[in-house]
Amino acid sequence: MSGSSLRDAVDVMALAARVKAGDPRAVSRLISLIENHDVNGTAVLDRLEGPALHAEVIGVTGYPGAGKSTLIDQLASAYRRQGKKVAVVAVDTTSPISGGAILGDRIRMQEHTLDPGVFIRSMATRGTHGGVAGATRDAVRVLEAAGYQVIFVETVGVGQNEVDIVGMASTVVTVVAPGLGDDVQAMKAGLLEVAQIVVVNKADREGAESAAADLKEWVPRLVRTVAVKGEGIPELIEAIAEHQRIVDLQGKRS
Repeated sequence: MSGSSLRDAVDVMALAARVKAGDPRAVSRLISLIENHDVNGTAVLDRLEGPALHAEVIGVTGYPGAGKSTLIDQLASAYRRQGKKVAVVAVDTTSPISGGAILGDRIRMQEHTLDPGVFIRSMATRGTHGGVAGATRDAVRVLEAAGYQVIFVETVGVGQNEVDIVGMASTVVTVVAPGLGDDVQAMKAGLLEVAQIVVVNKADREGAESAAADLKEWVPRLVRTVAVKGEGIPELIEAIAEHQRIVDLQGKRS
């Protein structure tokens, strides 16, 4: 083996070990390698296989302006109070200039940036349709290996066709809000069909009760929240926990 090959192998092994130890810089580096289709990223992923605690992967989808990020911010705080390590993969549209996510990590959930128990990563779609990025599933694998117990995947927020989240999340939460023109007939063919929980956020606004009434017949579980005030968050946490219990009983987690 050449010196270069040996050095690459040692780097791969060391990076895998750091990820398993929960080093956030190693986690971030590996996700970048995966996004850039670097062969070393694949090599490290192969070394992450093995027995591990399975995370609760919660997909959060919905139309722009519904308050997905604010809701996740509140949920992250609630799970941290339970002592759980939390990760957020926020999928954003792609910058035409840099090719990266238009909304960066530092803009989102800034109160959590100094908390070592929270990892936040923005990820650009890079032309991928369906609301998630091509590397999102592997990023979730990395975060699970790093010991994050709750992983949020926030979809890009493009409309009723962003349903790829159902293939990687054990619970899907769809967020709607009154006054956004969310037509139930348009949504039920996409976002509502994949959701186990629908959140009517901004529930203190005019039209919230009407929106909830319209949605009730289409959805398995509906929760009202006012995320900016933290209202309804305990009820949403319980709804997620209830669905996770069902998932565990049915043995659907891999």
